[in-house]
Amino acid sequence: MNAAKRKVIPIRPVPAAAAADAGGEVVSLYEKQKKIYPRSVSGWFMRWRWALVWFTQLLFYGLPWLEWNGRQAVLFDLESRRFYIFNLVLYPQDFIYLTALLVISALGLFFFTAVAGRLWCGYACPQTVYTEIFLWVERRFEGDRVARMRLDQAAWSFDKLWRKAGKQFTWIAIALWTGFSFVGYFTPIQQLAAEARTLGFGPWEWFWVLFYGFATYGNAGYMREQVCKYMCPYARFQSAMFDRDTLIISYDTQRGEARGSRSRKADPRQLGLGDCIDCTLCVQVCPTGIDIRNGLQHDCIGCAACIDVCDGVMDKMGYERGLIRYSTQNGIDQRLSRAAMWKRVLRPRVLVYGAILTAVSIAFVASVVWRSPFKVDVIRDRGSLARIVDDGRIENVYRLQIMNGTEATQRYRIAVTGLPGLSVASEPTVEIGPAEARWAAVRVQLPAEAGVELQGRSSPIEFVIERTGDTGMPASTVTEKSTFLVPR
Repeated sequence: MNAAKRKVIPIRPVPAAAAADAGGEVVSLYEKQKKIYPRSVSGWFMRWRWALVWFTQLLFYGLPWLEWNGRQAVLFDLESRRFYIFNLVLYPQDFIYLTALLVISALGLFFFTAVAGRLWCGYACPQTVYTEIFLWVERRFEGDRVARMRLDQAAWSFDKLWRKAGKQFTWIAIALWTGFSFVGYFTPIQQLAAEARTLGFGPWEWFWVLFYGFATYGNAGYMREQVCKYMCPYARFQSAMFDRDTLIISYDTQRGEARGSRSRKADPRQLGLGDCIDCTLCVQVCPTGIDIRNGLQHDCIGCAACIDVCDGVMDKMGYERGLIRYSTQNGIDQRLSRAAMWKRVLRPRVLVYGAILTAVSIAFVASVVWRSPFKVDVIRDRGSLARIVDDGRIENVYRLQIMNGTEATQRYRIAVTGLPGLSVASEPTVEIGPAEARWAAVRVQLPAEAGVELQGRSSPIEFVIERTGDTGMPASTVTEKSTFLVPR
């Protein structure tokens, strides 16, 4: 991997006053960040990027407004500790599903990075998506690259003022709507909209709407490529997942060098030139401001804008497309055919990643589909561990938390097994409302004669909680272990 050359200048710690007295120059250790003005581009990859912008934002902004079974389709209700995802009703005890999703996401990142580099960064990362949206707004108000550069250098006038103000107003509106939509996943968005009309947000809602909106405004409007280059850790460790058979955006040095301008009718071979006309458009369209002709750099986010613009230049010059293209380092160096290159892309490392990702994804989907429609937690009542009741029977008291994972009222029958004659002495049937959790006190008794041999011992037992089928849903059973204590 080639790196851009940097000039290293040794700096001695000379006090500023001493340097001024000696007639020397005071050099600042910090260079002002140069603003990047990405040029607009059109092409096959840009259409894919915008397709993903539309898809991700319709999903993000639209899901909170989607109704499902008379409530919000996707809602993470932290106050009641219920998480609704279409037909799924999840509890904090279902945290394992979030863990599985994170594992799948990590495996997916490894897989796609090993195949084709920073696909996530270039096409679907929120930083990329919102930067693209904010750049689109900027172009509508200020024009394309050259017009924006001239506007920034021009003196303040009414034209500059309304363009800058219009851009800022639109940016702030998008950022606040983004923060509002984000909070709408945690507070019912219809309720949130009603509160917004009267500015009646609670402090929690106000904080997150403004915080998430400010983060969107700052990251997509101003920090842009700096987030990708300096703040995102992915840029730093991606090289550990690359090898010479990873598809990356590559400049074909053998075909492109030597660079130089020429007329369309000129034969570059007679001029001793390659196909690169040194127009620098590939640099002008790059959102991070790198020159891909210097080789792959960790600043490259894989957006393929340079491919689109270079293909357009090749079409105008009458040359073959692909001077900048998705290829592998081995493919470029060894002049491999497309079939040979793809054969090496699908190498054992990639196949192992793919197999593990597929297996984990199938297991995750199966566990969600076949998950129990209710959950049970059993806790011994510490206020009454074990006692002997009037007829000599030995009694233990338990507290059962039954969580209804459906959106219909359900009835549950409680039974107990594990010791001869063991039975439930309290009401064996419990009714629980939709998506509710209820604590039930359960008294379990053992005949006196059965407890003679168990004095002073703790014996394992099992609670069998069955969802009855009288509510129109199929019967289902959950078994939970506990212990039964016989006093001396």
